[in-house]
Amino acid sequence: MDFNVKKFASDAGLFFTRAVQFTEEKLGQAEKTELDAHFENLMSRADCTKHWTEKIYRQTEVLLQPNPSARIEEFLYEKLDRKAPCRITNGEMLGQYMQDAAKEFGPGTPYGSTLMEVGDCERRLGAAEREFFQTSAISFLTPLRNFLEGDWRTISKERRLLENLRLDLDACKTRVKKAKVAETKAAMAPDFQETRPRNYVLSASASALWSEEVEKAEHELRVAQTEFDRQAEVTRLLLEGISSTHVNHLRCLHEFVEAQAAYYKQCHFHMQELQKELARLPNAFALNSTHSIATAGSASEGISSPVETDTLKIEEVQAPATGTRKAKVLYDYDAADSSELSLLADELITVYTVPGMDSDWLIGERGNQKGKVPVTYLELLS
Repeated sequence: MDFNVKKFASDAGLFFTRAVQFTEEKLGQAEKTELDAHFENLMSRADCTKHWTEKIYRQTEVLLQPNPSARIEEFLYEKLDRKAPCRITNGEMLGQYMQDAAKEFGPGTPYGSTLMEVGDCERRLGAAEREFFQTSAISFLTPLRNFLEGDWRTISKERRLLENLRLDLDACKTRVKKAKVAETKAAMAPDFQETRPRNYVLSASASALWSEEVEKAEHELRVAQTEFDRQAEVTRLLLEGISSTHVNHLRCLHEFVEAQAAYYKQCHFHMQELQKELARLPNAFALNSTHSIATAGSASEGISSPVETDTLKIEEVQAPATGTRKAKVLYDYDAADSSELSLLADELITVYTVPGMDSDWLIGERGNQKGKVPVTYLELLS
Protein backbone atom coordinates (compact mmCIF):
# COMPACT_ATOMS: atom_id res chain seq x y z
CA MET A 1 0.00 0.00 0.00
CA ASP A 2 2.87 2.31 0.85
CA PHE A 3 4.43 1.64 -2.59
CA ASN A 4 1.20 2.52 -4.35
CA VAL A 5 0.89 5.75 -2.43
CA LYS A 6 4.44 6.72 -3.33
CA LYS A 7 3.86 5.89 -6.98
CA PHE A 8 0.64 7.86 -7.00
CA ALA A 9 2.39 10.86 -5.40
CA SER A 10 5.24 10.59 -7.91
CA ASP A 11 2.86 10.44 -10.88
CA ALA A 12 0.89 13.36 -9.52
CA GLY A 13 4.06 15.42 -9.11
CA LEU A 14 5.19 14.55 -12.63
CA PHE A 15 1.80 15.49 -14.03
CA PHE A 16 1.86 18.83 -12.21
CA THR A 17 5.41 19.58 -13.38
CA ARG A 18 4.50 18.83 -17.00
CA ALA A 19 1.35 20.92 -16.73
CA VAL A 20 3.39 23.89 -15.49
CA GLN A 21 5.98 23.34 -18.22
CA PHE A 22 3.30 23.09 -20.91
CA THR A 23 1.70 26.32 -19.68
CA GLU A 24 5.05 28.13 -19.69
CA GLU A 25 5.63 26.95 -23.28
CA LYS A 26 2.28 28.34 -24.35
CA LEU A 27 3.18 31.65 -22.71
CA GLY A 28 6.63 31.66 -24.34
CA GLN A 29 8.44 31.44 -21.02
CA ALA A 30 10.05 28.03 -21.55
CA GLU A 31 12.07 26.36 -24.29
CA LYS A 32 10.22 24.02 -26.62
CA THR A 33 11.76 21.46 -28.95
CA GLU A 34 10.19 21.98 -32.36
CA LEU A 35 9.52 19.10 -34.74
CA ASP A 36 10.59 19.37 -38.37
CA ALA A 37 8.12 20.66 -40.96
CA HIS A 38 7.63 17.24 -42.58
CA PHE A 39 6.68 15.73 -39.24
CA GLU A 40 4.24 18.55 -38.57
CA ASN A 41 2.64 18.00 -41.99
CA LEU A 42 2.28 14.30 -41.26
CA MET A 43 0.49 15.04 -37.98
CA SER A 44 -1.78 17.61 -39.63
CA ARG A 45 -2.65 15.10 -42.36
CA ALA A 46 -3.39 12.43 -39.79
CA ASP A 47 -5.66 14.76 -37.81
CA CYS A 48 -7.51 15.73 -41.00
CA THR A 49 -7.93 12.05 -41.93
CA LYS A 50 -9.35 11.20 -38.52
CA HIS A 51 -11.70 14.19 -38.54
CA TRP A 52 -13.29 13.47 -41.92
CA THR A 53 -13.26 9.71 -41.54
CA GLU A 54 -15.26 10.10 -38.35
CA LYS A 55 -17.77 12.42 -40.05
CA ILE A 56 -18.16 10.14 -43.07
CA TYR A 57 -18.55 7.11 -40.80
CA ARG A 58 -21.27 8.73 -38.68
CA GLN A 59 -23.24 10.01 -41.67
CA THR A 60 -23.00 6.66 -43.47
CA GLU A 61 -24.44 5.05 -40.34
CA VAL A 62 -27.35 7.49 -40.51
CA LEU A 63 -27.83 6.73 -44.22
CA LEU A 64 -27.92 2.97 -43.69
CA GLN A 65 -29.95 3.10 -40.49
CA PRO A 66 -31.91 6.36 -40.02
CA ASN A 67 -33.52 5.12 -36.80
CA PRO A 68 -31.29 6.21 -33.86
CA SER A 69 -32.89 3.67 -31.51
CA ALA A 70 -32.00 0.86 -33.88
CA ARG A 71 -28.41 2.14 -34.09
CA ILE A 72 -28.14 2.19 -30.30
CA GLU A 73 -29.54 -1.34 -30.13
CA GLU A 74 -27.01 -2.58 -32.71
CA PHE A 75 -24.21 -0.84 -30.78
CA LEU A 76 -25.21 -2.55 -27.52
CA TYR A 77 -25.41 -5.96 -29.17
CA GLU A 78 -21.97 -5.40 -30.66
CA LYS A 79 -20.45 -4.42 -27.30
CA LEU A 80 -22.08 -7.44 -25.65
CA ASP A 81 -20.63 -9.62 -28.42
CA ARG A 82 -24.06 -10.91 -29.34
CA LYS A 83 -25.75 -11.19 -32.72
CA ALA A 84 -28.40 -8.56 -33.31
CA PRO A 85 -31.86 -9.93 -34.23
CA CYS A 86 -32.78 -9.79 -37.91
CA ARG A 87 -34.96 -6.74 -38.55
CA ILE A 88 -37.15 -6.46 -41.64
CA THR A 89 -36.93 -3.25 -43.62
CA ASN A 90 -39.72 -0.71 -43.95
CA GLY A 91 -40.24 -1.72 -47.56
CA GLU A 92 -40.72 -5.38 -46.62
CA MET A 93 -43.18 -4.43 -43.89
CA LEU A 94 -45.15 -2.21 -46.30
CA GLY A 95 -45.25 -5.01 -48.85
CA GLN A 96 -46.52 -7.46 -46.23
CA TYR A 97 -49.29 -5.07 -45.22
CA MET A 98 -50.32 -4.58 -48.84
CA GLN A 99 -50.51 -8.30 -49.49
CA ASP A 100 -52.48 -8.89 -46.29
CA ALA A 101 -54.89 -6.15 -47.35
CA ALA A 102 -55.21 -7.73 -50.81
CA LYS A 103 -56.27 -11.01 -49.23
CA GLU A 104 -58.94 -9.20 -47.25
CA PHE A 105 -60.26 -7.19 -50.22
CA GLY A 106 -60.09 -10.17 -52.54
CA PRO A 107 -57.16 -10.85 -54.87
CA GLY A 108 -59.59 -11.19 -57.76
CA THR A 109 -60.71 -7.56 -57.57
CA PRO A 110 -58.80 -4.86 -59.47
CA TYR A 111 -57.71 -3.17 -56.25
CA GLY A 112 -56.80 -6.44 -54.55
CA SER A 113 -54.78 -7.77 -57.49
CA THR A 114 -52.94 -4.46 -57.79
CA LEU A 115 -52.18 -4.43 -54.07
CA MET A 116 -50.83 -7.95 -54.35
CA GLU A 117 -48.46 -7.01 -57.20
CA VAL A 118 -47.30 -3.77 -55.60
CA GLY A 119 -46.82 -5.50 -52.24
CA ASP A 120 -44.69 -8.20 -53.84
CA CYS A 121 -42.56 -5.51 -55.52
CA GLU A 122 -42.17 -3.60 -52.24
CA ARG A 123 -40.98 -6.76 -50.53
CA ARG A 124 -38.38 -7.32 -53.24
CA LEU A 125 -37.28 -3.71 -52.91
CA GLY A 126 -36.99 -4.14 -49.14
CA ALA A 127 -34.92 -7.30 -49.57
CA ALA A 128 -32.60 -5.47 -51.99
CA GLU A 129 -32.30 -2.64 -49.48
CA ARG A 130 -31.36 -5.04 -46.68
CA GLU A 131 -28.73 -6.68 -48.88
CA PHE A 132 -27.32 -3.25 -49.74
CA PHE A 133 -27.15 -2.32 -46.05
CA GLN A 134 -25.33 -5.53 -45.16
CA THR A 135 -22.86 -5.24 -48.04
CA SER A 136 -22.10 -1.59 -47.28
CA ALA A 137 -21.62 -2.28 -43.58
CA ILE A 138 -19.05 -4.98 -44.33
CA SER A 139 -17.21 -3.35 -47.23
CA PHE A 140 -17.30 0.32 -46.16
CA LEU A 141 -18.34 0.93 -42.56
CA THR A 142 -16.21 -1.80 -40.99
CA PRO A 143 -12.88 -0.58 -42.46
CA LEU A 144 -13.63 2.98 -41.35
CA ARG A 145 -14.48 1.79 -37.84
CA ASN A 146 -11.35 -0.38 -37.72
CA PHE A 147 -9.24 2.68 -38.52
CA LEU A 148 -10.91 4.85 -35.87
CA GLU A 149 -10.88 2.18 -33.16
CA GLY A 150 -7.58 0.52 -34.07
CA ASP A 151 -4.98 2.43 -36.09
CA TRP A 152 -5.97 5.86 -34.86
CA ARG A 153 -5.91 4.84 -31.20
CA THR A 154 -2.40 3.46 -31.69
CA ILE A 155 -1.28 6.67 -33.39
CA SER A 156 -2.83 8.79 -30.63
CA LYS A 157 -1.13 6.71 -27.94
CA GLU A 158 2.29 7.04 -29.57
CA ARG A 159 1.79 10.77 -30.11
CA ARG A 160 0.96 11.27 -26.43
CA LEU A 161 4.07 9.33 -25.49
CA LEU A 162 6.15 11.44 -27.88
CA GLU A 163 4.75 14.62 -26.35
CA ASN A 164 5.64 13.43 -22.83
CA LEU A 165 9.18 12.56 -23.95
CA ARG A 166 9.49 15.97 -25.58
CA LEU A 167 8.50 17.62 -22.30
CA ASP A 168 11.09 15.48 -20.48
CA LEU A 169 13.72 16.42 -23.05
CA ASP A 170 12.99 20.13 -22.65
CA ALA A 171 13.08 19.77 -18.87
CA CYS A 172 16.51 18.12 -19.14
CA LYS A 173 17.74 20.97 -21.35
CA THR A 174 16.54 23.49 -18.78
CA ARG A 175 18.30 21.60 -15.96
CA VAL A 176 21.57 21.54 -17.93
CA LYS A 177 21.37 25.28 -18.53
CA LYS A 178 20.66 26.03 -14.88
CA ALA A 179 23.45 23.71 -13.72
CA LYS A 180 25.97 25.35 -16.07
CA VAL A 181 24.99 28.83 -14.90
CA ALA A 182 25.38 27.77 -11.28
CA GLU A 183 28.70 26.07 -12.07
CA THR A 184 29.98 29.26 -13.71
CA LYS A 185 29.03 31.35 -10.73
CA ALA A 186 30.66 28.87 -8.32
CA ALA A 187 33.87 28.77 -10.36
CA MET A 188 34.33 32.52 -10.29
CA ALA A 189 37.50 33.55 -8.29
CA PRO A 190 36.54 35.04 -4.93
CA ASP A 191 37.65 38.52 -3.82
CA PHE A 192 40.00 37.87 -0.86
CA GLN A 193 39.83 41.45 0.31
CA GLU A 194 36.13 41.20 0.98
CA THR A 195 35.64 37.47 1.48
CA ARG A 196 36.83 35.42 4.38
CA PRO A 197 39.09 32.40 3.67
CA ARG A 198 36.49 29.90 4.82
CA ASN A 199 34.11 31.15 2.11
CA TYR A 200 36.75 30.34 -0.52
CA VAL A 201 36.80 26.75 0.71
CA LEU A 202 33.02 26.57 0.51
CA SER A 203 33.10 28.07 -3.01
CA ALA A 204 35.58 25.41 -4.21
CA SER A 205 33.38 22.66 -2.77
CA ALA A 206 30.28 24.14 -4.40
CA SER A 207 32.06 24.33 -7.75
CA ALA A 208 32.89 20.63 -7.58
CA LEU A 209 29.32 19.79 -6.66
CA TRP A 210 27.95 21.83 -9.56
CA SER A 211 30.39 20.15 -11.96
CA GLU A 212 28.99 16.79 -10.92
CA GLU A 213 25.47 18.16 -11.31
CA VAL A 214 26.28 19.34 -14.85
CA GLU A 215 27.66 15.93 -15.78
CA LYS A 216 24.58 14.23 -14.37
CA ALA A 217 22.22 16.64 -16.16
CA GLU A 218 24.06 16.17 -19.45
CA HIS A 219 23.84 12.40 -19.09
CA GLU A 220 20.11 12.63 -18.45
CA LEU A 221 19.81 14.92 -21.47
CA ARG A 222 21.55 12.39 -23.71
CA VAL A 223 19.26 9.62 -22.48
CA ALA A 224 16.15 11.81 -22.96
CA GLN A 225 17.33 12.80 -26.45
CA THR A 226 17.83 9.15 -27.43
CA GLU A 227 14.40 8.14 -26.14
CA PHE A 228 12.77 11.10 -27.88
CA ASP A 229 14.48 10.33 -31.22
CA ARG A 230 13.45 6.67 -30.99
CA GLN A 231 9.83 7.57 -30.22
CA ALA A 232 9.80 10.21 -32.97
CA GLU A 233 10.85 7.58 -35.51
CA VAL A 234 8.14 5.17 -34.34
CA THR A 235 5.51 7.91 -34.53
CA ARG A 236 6.77 9.02 -37.95
CA LEU A 237 6.36 5.50 -39.35
CA LEU A 238 2.80 5.31 -38.03
CA LEU A 239 1.92 8.71 -39.47
CA GLU A 240 3.36 7.79 -42.86
CA GLY A 241 1.04 4.77 -42.78
CA ILE A 242 -1.86 7.18 -43.28
CA SER A 243 -1.10 6.98 -47.01
CA SER A 244 -1.85 3.25 -46.92
CA THR A 245 -5.03 4.04 -45.02
CA HIS A 246 -6.13 6.37 -47.81
CA VAL A 247 -5.48 3.66 -50.41
CA ASN A 248 -7.51 1.16 -48.38
CA HIS A 249 -10.37 3.61 -47.87
CA LEU A 250 -10.33 4.42 -51.59
CA ARG A 251 -10.82 0.75 -52.42
CA CYS A 252 -13.63 0.51 -49.86
CA LEU A 253 -15.25 3.62 -51.34
CA HIS A 254 -15.29 2.00 -54.79
CA GLU A 255 -16.93 -1.09 -53.29
CA PHE A 256 -19.53 1.11 -51.61
CA VAL A 257 -20.33 2.83 -54.90
CA GLU A 258 -20.61 -0.54 -56.67
CA ALA A 259 -23.00 -1.81 -53.98
CA GLN A 260 -25.07 1.36 -54.22
CA ALA A 261 -25.19 1.15 -58.04
CA ALA A 262 -26.24 -2.50 -57.88
CA TYR A 263 -28.96 -1.64 -55.36
CA TYR A 264 -30.44 1.16 -57.47
CA LYS A 265 -30.20 -1.00 -60.58
CA GLN A 266 -32.22 -3.71 -58.81
CA CYS A 267 -34.78 -1.12 -57.71
CA HIS A 268 -35.10 0.21 -61.25
CA PHE A 269 -35.56 -3.31 -62.61
CA HIS A 270 -38.22 -4.19 -60.04
CA MET A 271 -40.13 -0.97 -60.75
CA GLN A 272 -40.03 -1.59 -64.49
CA GLU A 273 -41.38 -5.09 -63.98
CA LEU A 274 -44.08 -3.73 -61.68
CA GLN A 275 -45.17 -1.18 -64.28
CA LYS A 276 -45.40 -3.91 -66.90
CA GLU A 277 -47.51 -6.04 -64.60
CA LEU A 278 -49.79 -3.14 -63.69
CA ALA A 279 -50.25 -2.33 -67.37
CA ARG A 280 -51.59 -5.84 -67.93
CA LEU A 281 -53.86 -5.94 -64.92
CA PRO A 282 -57.52 -4.87 -65.19
CA ASN A 283 -58.37 -1.73 -63.25
CA ALA A 284 -61.55 -0.10 -62.09
CA PHE A 285 -61.15 2.82 -64.47
CA ALA A 286 -61.02 0.56 -67.52
CA LEU A 287 -64.00 -1.44 -66.27
CA ASN A 288 -66.05 1.70 -65.68
CA SER A 289 -65.12 3.02 -69.11
CA THR A 290 -66.13 -0.23 -70.78
CA HIS A 291 -69.38 -0.30 -68.83
CA SER A 292 -70.21 3.27 -69.92
CA ILE A 293 -69.53 2.46 -73.54
CA ALA A 294 -71.76 -0.64 -73.38
CA THR A 295 -74.55 1.38 -71.81
CA ALA A 296 -74.28 4.10 -74.41
CA GLY A 297 -74.32 1.47 -77.18
CA SER A 298 -77.52 -0.11 -75.86
CA ALA A 299 -79.25 3.25 -75.58
CA SER A 300 -78.37 4.23 -79.15
CA GLU A 301 -79.94 0.97 -80.50
CA GLY A 302 -77.36 -0.20 -82.91
CA ILE A 303 -75.15 2.88 -83.09
CA SER A 304 -71.77 1.48 -82.11
CA SER A 305 -68.59 3.29 -81.13
CA PRO A 306 -66.10 3.64 -83.95
CA VAL A 307 -63.49 1.82 -81.80
CA GLU A 308 -64.08 -0.93 -79.23
CA THR A 309 -61.47 -1.54 -76.55
CA ASP A 310 -61.73 -5.31 -76.59
CA THR A 311 -61.53 -5.65 -80.38
CA LEU A 312 -59.33 -2.72 -81.25
CA LYS A 313 -57.97 -3.01 -84.78
CA ILE A 314 -54.87 -0.87 -84.96
CA GLU A 315 -54.76 -0.76 -88.73
CA GLU A 316 -58.22 0.83 -88.81
CA VAL A 317 -57.37 3.56 -86.30
CA GLN A 318 -56.73 6.95 -87.86
CA ALA A 319 -54.98 9.85 -86.20
CA PRO A 320 -57.37 12.72 -85.43
CA ALA A 321 -56.92 16.04 -87.17
CA THR A 322 -56.23 17.67 -83.82
CA GLY A 323 -55.26 16.35 -80.39
CA THR A 324 -51.99 14.58 -81.22
CA ARG A 325 -49.06 15.15 -78.86
CA LYS A 326 -45.41 14.31 -78.63
CA ALA A 327 -44.27 12.04 -75.82
CA LYS A 328 -40.90 10.94 -74.49
CA VAL A 329 -40.51 7.25 -73.63
CA LEU A 330 -39.30 6.78 -70.04
CA TYR A 331 -38.59 3.02 -70.06
CA ASP A 332 -38.17 0.21 -72.54
CA TYR A 333 -41.40 -1.67 -73.24
CA ASP A 334 -41.89 -4.96 -75.07
CA ALA A 335 -45.22 -5.31 -76.88
CA ALA A 336 -47.37 -8.13 -75.52
CA ASP A 337 -49.20 -8.67 -78.83
CA SER A 338 -49.54 -7.24 -82.35
CA SER A 339 -51.88 -4.45 -81.17
CA GLU A 340 -49.15 -2.90 -78.98
CA LEU A 341 -46.08 -0.89 -79.97
CA SER A 342 -42.66 -1.74 -78.53
CA LEU A 343 -40.82 1.24 -77.03
CA LEU A 344 -37.22 2.24 -76.42
CA ALA A 345 -36.27 4.56 -73.57
CA ASP A 346 -35.67 8.23 -74.47
CA GLU A 347 -37.21 8.04 -77.96
CA LEU A 348 -39.94 10.49 -79.06
CA ILE A 349 -43.25 9.27 -80.48
CA THR A 350 -46.57 10.79 -81.46
CA VAL A 351 -49.52 9.79 -79.26
CA TYR A 352 -53.26 10.37 -79.28
CA THR A 353 -56.38 8.81 -77.88
CA VAL A 354 -59.51 7.50 -79.54
CA PRO A 355 -63.08 7.36 -78.22
CA GLY A 356 -63.76 4.43 -75.93
CA MET A 357 -60.10 3.59 -75.32
CA ASP A 358 -58.80 2.59 -71.89
CA SER A 359 -57.49 5.68 -70.11
CA ASP A 360 -54.26 3.85 -69.20
CA TRP A 361 -53.37 3.45 -72.88
CA LEU A 362 -52.75 5.70 -75.86
CA ILE A 363 -52.18 5.09 -79.53
CA GLY A 364 -48.54 5.65 -80.40
CA GLU A 365 -47.01 6.24 -83.80
CA ARG A 366 -43.37 6.02 -84.82
CA GLY A 367 -42.94 6.43 -88.53
CA ASN A 368 -45.04 3.76 -90.22
CA GLN A 369 -45.43 1.78 -86.98
CA LYS A 370 -48.53 2.15 -84.84
CA GLY A 371 -49.88 0.48 -81.70
CA LYS A 372 -51.13 0.82 -78.16
CA VAL A 373 -48.66 2.14 -75.58
CA PRO A 374 -49.05 2.38 -71.75
CA VAL A 375 -49.35 5.90 -70.39
CA THR A 376 -47.13 5.08 -67.39
CA TYR A 377 -44.16 4.59 -69.71
CA LEU A 378 -44.50 8.06 -71.26
CA GLU A 379 -43.80 11.67 -70.42
CA LEU A 380 -46.25 13.81 -72.37
CA LEU A 381 -44.67 16.91 -73.85
CA SER A 382 -46.47 20.19 -74.46
